[in-house]
Amino acid sequence: MQSDISDLDGFLADRNDDGYLIDADSEIPDQRYLSGFDAPDPFVTVYADDVHVLVSSLEYGRAKRESNAETVSRYSDFDYREKRGQYGQTEAKNRVIAEFLERHGVTSVSVPERFPLSSADGLRDLGVSVSVDTESIVTQLRAVKTDAEVEWIRTAQRANEAAMARAETLIREATIESGVLVHDGEALTSERLRREIELELLQNDHALDETIVACGADAADPHDRGSGPLEPHESIIIDIFPRGKESKYFADMTRTFVKGTPSETIREWYDLTHGAQRAAFDAIEPGATGADVHNAVCDVYEDAGEPTLRSDERTETGFIHSTGHGIGLDVHERPRLAPGGDQLEPGHVVTVEPGLYDPTVGGVRIEDFGVVTESGFENLTDYPKQLLVE
Repeated sequence: MQSDISDLDGFLADRNDDGYLIDADSEIPDQRYLSGFDAPDPFVTVYADDVHVLVSSLEYGRAKRESNAETVSRYSDFDYREKRGQYGQTEAKNRVIAEFLERHGVTSVSVPERFPLSSADGLRDLGVSVSVDTESIVTQLRAVKTDAEVEWIRTAQRANEAAMARAETLIREATIESGVLVHDGEALTSERLRREIELELLQNDHALDETIVACGADAADPHDRGSGPLEPHESIIIDIFPRGKESKYFADMTRTFVKGTPSETIREWYDLTHGAQRAAFDAIEPGATGADVHNAVCDVYEDAGEPTLRSDERTETGFIHSTGHGIGLDVHERPRLAPGGDQLEPGHVVTVEPGLYDPTVGGVRIEDFGVVTESGFENLTDYPKQLLVE
């Protein structure tokens, strides 16, 4: 997959740089995006009219087959072993990169903010001009998705929905015994539910490092992963954000469930949050900003008397986070649906996840995500929203 990265030409011209250089493994989304290559160890990519990569001999054949690169070079092509014996490993690597850049006519580069310091200093010592890209240009380019990228994200969401259905089924099948949920004779815990979610995702070629299954007071902290037995009559927030094992693209969805009888406050919060999410959907269109969408959510909550960070930047209860974020090769990327958020464009894929929180009550969050279209917003989430699990 190669997306349109021609905007890099104008960016480099404005900065009087010959190339854009990344030295990282493919877990860094900008590296994966620019190179199109998936490797566990750091490798070098430079964009200079075309994409060129520099890899170890181990990755050479696969990089030629799988990457976006116009050319693929090996360290051995630049006598790395001889240089290592003469200069040591670090300087030898820097000398190889400098010669690699020279081969492609590059004497000055822009690099990401998190570029390795030893590489930057070493290249400067060898006469290569290195300047930091504080605009995160590749991250900006990644924000606008191609049709193929949207399909990979959609595929991840189908796996996500299967995992959420598995979690909801276990909650539904559970019985209420001695103040906890019990399934197959054992307490149904956050840890067990996370394990079942992960197994379901693996069956669908997706995986995750973390997921949130938080109940009661735990659910009042938006990023508390949750622990221990799940309780009846309390809100259970389940937030799943899996990544495709092959595509590396993420999905992200949250649902709030109650097994038993929720408090009146939780019922009210759920309906209010559902309404806030609909207001956000209505506000999403090309030309609107992430701030516009966030303000639409704050309006709903504040009109109902609930605190938000907009109304009180020090509040610890109520709506205490932003409305959403971009999603793609990273689970949190541009654009942000938040104060100061960017202008929305067709191809942006964003989450919409309003919520309310108070440790004395619990928490409620509902999260869908979708793609900004020429005329508005297409929700890519196809999973029901229902508080009670009966």
